[in-house]
Amino acid sequence: MQNVSAQDPSFTQYYANPLYLNPALAGTNKCPRMVLNFRNQWPALDGNFVTTAASYDQYVDAINGGLGFYVMNDNAGRGTLNSFNINGIYSYQLTLSKSFSMVVGFQGTYFQRSLDWSKLTFGDQIDPRRGFIYETQDTPRGGTVDNVDFSTGAVVFSENFYAGIAVHHLFEPNESLIVAESPLERKYTFHAGATIPVNKDVRGETETTISPNFLYQRQFDFVQYNIGVYVKRGPLIGGVWYRFEDSIIALMGVETDRFKVGYSYDLTTSPLSTKTAGSHEISFALNFNCRPQKKKFRAINCPQF
Repeated sequence: MQNVSAQDPSFTQYYANPLYLNPALAGTNKCPRMVLNFRNQWPALDGNFVTTAASYDQYVDAINGGLGFYVMNDNAGRGTLNSFNINGIYSYQLTLSKSFSMVVGFQGTYFQRSLDWSKLTFGDQIDPRRGFIYETQDTPRGGTVDNVDFSTGAVVFSENFYAGIAVHHLFEPNESLIVAESPLERKYTFHAGATIPVNKDVRGETETTISPNFLYQRQFDFVQYNIGVYVKRGPLIGGVWYRFEDSIIALMGVETDRFKVGYSYDLTTSPLSTKTAGSHEISFALNFNCRPQKKKFRAINCPQF
């Protein structure tokens, strides 16, 4: 038997999908927010990946923390393999000092995987001259499997600095569709960055900021390093990233007090570069009106993309 390895879906605009990045980010926005994400990876290939997500989170004074909910669907191979999950999150905020706070988050997940056997093709279906004309003799397998999953994370932050760590799939639940056991490998994430004011407007409010950031993820043998910078001037945001040995990323967006919308493009730099058409990602977030929070609440001043 041969082994096949894969990893969780990955979003370029990972701060634009905060609950997926780290459960501790639930409720860390100033007001309740709803976030929508869409990613089309390698659209020029028949086996492309289309991932969509929707989330809602808010801070709750009574529990001194945040509550979050999100759903995500990942479609691979034009419907051949589909993954769907529903997630609930609770986070708790602690004041460490006059300058620093910490948030700890806990996540419970219900997930479902499904395989459409009818969309697979095999070598015994091929006629040398006429192509795929035969019925395969391989025994149909697949169907649907579901299970529960648990994750946790923490974020430490000050007014201009933030760093977080998350561990997803703590107990490595079984997600096998065709064999007895196939654990969902544990995923480790570390992310950090800073928001640096550059200049202020005539009212003394910060007009331009620069935000260098770093992301590290490891899931079994898959390792990802992202390094880049965001520049924000007024409502406009731009960014340039490099995902080591994989892609160069460009981002542009608009952010106001009420909403934000962003678009990013991954230019593939691996040997697949001429055949994939890159990756496209769109994010949208809506901030709802809210009453002033208690003084002990601190919002994280991190990028929105």
